[in-house]
Amino acid sequence: MQSTQIDYFPIIMQLLLAVGFVAGTIAISGLLGPKRNSANKDKNFECGIESVGNARIPFSVKYFLVAILFVLFDVEVIFLYPWAVNFKELGMDGMIKMVIFMALLLIGFFYIIKKKALEWE
Repeated sequence: MQSTQIDYFPIIMQLLLAVGFVAGTIAISGLLGPKRNSANKDKNFECGIESVGNARIPFSVKYFLVAILFVLFDVEVIFLYPWAVNFKELGMDGMIKMVIFMALLLIGFFYIIKKKALEWE
């Protein structure tokens, strides 16, 4: 099967349409939007709280460990949805595999609890 340049025309058109829409939206909002700057508006803030002190303070490694563990267990829980949808079709073989998966998940969970990885100091 050989493709020609004309076969890529719909893809190029969709790309141009998407880029044009984004660029046009940004340009129009920049032209039509309000332009009132003030010292209060230009201040940096995080979640409505004014920043205090230096932004370059080091974070505890526990913060990153909790974040990584959250992502790890969150991704593992996502694997439960396809299994739950196809529960009847998988039969006993699927049930055994899911019990093994859940056992490994619980072993990992109890391991991080034993290592006190989730305790904040």
